[in-house]
Amino acid sequence: MGIIGSQIKPFKATAFQAGKDFFDVTEKDIEGKWAVFFFYPADFTFVCPTELEDLGEHYEMLQKMGVEVFGVSTDTHFSHKAWHDTSDKINKIKYAFLGDQLHTLSKNFDVLREEMGLADRATFVVDPDGVIQLMEQTCEGVGRNANELVRKIRAAQYVRENPGQVCPAKWEEGSDTLAPSLDLVGKI
Repeated sequence: MGIIGSQIKPFKATAFQAGKDFFDVTEKDIEGKWAVFFFYPADFTFVCPTELEDLGEHYEMLQKMGVEVFGVSTDTHFSHKAWHDTSDKINKIKYAFLGDQLHTLSKNFDVLREEMGLADRATFVVDPDGVIQLMEQTCEGVGRNANELVRKIRAAQYVRENPGQVCPAKWEEGSDTLAPSLDLVGKI
């Protein structure tokens, strides 16, 4: 069975977030909200800080869209704090980082590279019902684009709020959508 359309599995992880004490996050904390789980291989690496910073630059916009963001790696919450305290790029980030040293989240989302104990570079968007609506996974050397993630979340939110409508390729907020029907078959 594919992961799209599946229910998020139970988890508990300790988080680090700038300006806060460590705190626990579970699947219950995202009930009724949109959430992004942004997996990356490891703290103190190379591609990871560039894409985490890019996502951080979109965090305020995502918050306004009703989306919570969690950076996730198999590092501990202590490592996340140390990285935040020593990296100019990571120091700017306002969203929470989840420690997944027991690999619960990485296994739940099927992104754990068992032989290395590291998560793949993968993004999951979970809707307010706890259902996974979007995912993206790339090889370790290819960073993600937060602009495209925001576009996809807007499309998923539109489809949820407008049953019977779908968003075509390159859809942007305010653009035309489609209403699938027999009349459209072979005409697009």
